[in-house]
Amino acid sequence: MGFAGSSSSNHGGQEGLSSSWRFLTRRKKVNSLVEDNNSKNSHEVQLAKELTIPHLMAIGVGATIGAGVYVLVGTVAREHAGPALPLSFLVAGLAAALSALCYAELACRFPSAGSAYHYAYICLGEGVAWLIGWSLLLEYGIGGAAVARGITPNLAALIGGVDNLPAFLSYQHIPGTDIVVDPLAATMVFIVTWILCTGIKESTMVQSIVTSVNICALMFVIVVGGYLGFKSGWVGYELSIGYFPFGIDGMIAGSATAFFAYIGFDAVASTAEEVKNPQRDLPLGIAASLSVCCGLYMMVSIVVVGLVPYYAINPNTPISSAFADNGLQWAAYIINVGAITALCSSLLGGTLPQPRLLMAMGRDGLLPPFFSDISKHSYVPVKSTVVTGLVAAALAFFMDVSQLAGMVSVGTLLAFTISAISMLIVRYIPPFEVPLPPSLQEPIDAESNVWSHLETFKKDAKNKCLVVQEDISVDYPLIPKSLAIDTFVHIGNRKQIVGCVIAFMCLGVFILTFAAASTYFLSSVRFTLCGVGGTLVLSGLVFLTCIDQDDATHKFGNSGGFTCPLVPLLPIISILINSYLLISLGGGTWVRVSVWLALGVIIHVFYGRNHSSLKLDDANYTPSSSLA
Repeated sequence: MGFAGSSSSNHGGQEGLSSSWRFLTRRKKVNSLVEDNNSKNSHEVQLAKELTIPHLMAIGVGATIGAGVYVLVGTVAREHAGPALPLSFLVAGLAAALSALCYAELACRFPSAGSAYHYAYICLGEGVAWLIGWSLLLEYGIGGAAVARGITPNLAALIGGVDNLPAFLSYQHIPGTDIVVDPLAATMVFIVTWILCTGIKESTMVQSIVTSVNICALMFVIVVGGYLGFKSGWVGYELSIGYFPFGIDGMIAGSATAFFAYIGFDAVASTAEEVKNPQRDLPLGIAASLSVCCGLYMMVSIVVVGLVPYYAINPNTPISSAFADNGLQWAAYIINVGAITALCSSLLGGTLPQPRLLMAMGRDGLLPPFFSDISKHSYVPVKSTVVTGLVAAALAFFMDVSQLAGMVSVGTLLAFTISAISMLIVRYIPPFEVPLPPSLQEPIDAESNVWSHLETFKKDAKNKCLVVQEDISVDYPLIPKSLAIDTFVHIGNRKQIVGCVIAFMCLGVFILTFAAASTYFLSSVRFTLCGVGGTLVLSGLVFLTCIDQDDATHKFGNSGGFTCPLVPLLPIISILINSYLLISLGGGTWVRVSVWLALGVIIHVFYGRNHSSLKLDDANYTPSSSLA
């Protein structure tokens, strides 16, 4: 006892320093969100489990296919891919599928609101989870305002110009300033907010109707455009420069741009707590949504680049211009209707996850409990939804957020990257137990000494009664010898070694992608950095491939759902792709995002760390294995 007191006094300052930063790495239990809350606060209202696969498909397709498809095909075709535009969308869809597969398994294991924020809180700790959640809040807010801002010009094009809009819905200039307000955008945000407050089943029904209209418009483009293509001989493909005018590199560059057309499927994972059968429906909903979107993108691309040579495509109105060039000016009305419904469905699907993320962060204590309240009538987080709507409406009314569009991608790409890293942690070093606080550790250590003496007595008694049969050969044991690497990685040091390998591999990914994207470096410097980063990534891949996955992964979270294939290869490729896209966003975007993240750090240090449920509730420190 005297030695223990001396040790604590000598290292008190160091322990105090380490404990002051412990809040960044504290992780919540797998089932500490919904099940524990239900048991402690059984009187509180919970989210309604109403969603099935068709509902999830409506949410995923509606959030993914926005009006960008009506513009993006022209930009990518003219600047990058040419006639190879369908291949660019295919490669982008396959790259997005890597993240979708990780999301599918994590959503099955941890079916709760918050998606990537929830996964990071379980696998990586509170610090990373807060930054991911804070980044996603920025993405949803700016994304919703940007989508709402696009409704006015499309509606004006449908009815013959902005002058034909009612005065209270048309653009208004504030005297004495350069601000042009958009009342229609704010009105649409308020309408979407009201729809979301009515209930998840009702809002999903509206989403299904609007998304169906959008799909019908795209099917019109595909069917009628295909007829025109066969009639005109597909002039866009009869070019002397071939199918790859910008080369294979141009097609790959086009896929990097087209990748952002697939970043809406995470809205499906955010509704995991409201799905009737999450282990079955969530993976199918994510896969079906991504497949439908990829198929529609590719078929529309085939039609557009076949009707008009890629260099003659109008970058602003590629689809309607292609139909007009073939004598179907009236088709522009149907295409404009499709663009408007695409914007409305994207606004509805993009606004849906933000209140649930706010609810999850409020429920964990990182934000005020105001955000975690659920309505007794609609069974949705109405307060969070209203706050979300007010902020998005204000942004859409006063600001042209097009210059902030790059910030939207940061949150999604960070979430994709963290989800892939969480996938590796779940498979190889699942955080099956959360360390006990020091105040509780000493009584348990004292009690464990008593139990150790009892266990020693039992083992001695068993050894005395043990009889070894002489006819059993020890040259061929029942359990085969493990690989040589297993002699260095055992149960005592597995978490430390594998954790360091994953950390160094992520460092290698950063070095490799940073060097690849930094064209201003000297060639020798770039090649050296790429070699160092590639070596770290390849070494980590080989190491994780050679060792067995942790058996505890079968008991970590809910079992029996979807299992991500090709681990660790698939998550590592996903990390590489998303990291490269993140670095390629540009310095200006990262400066603006850094300001937002710095504000989030301040809020968490002064509020979240002291109100976190992991600090206030001692039960969250108990081993989760005892609760499984």
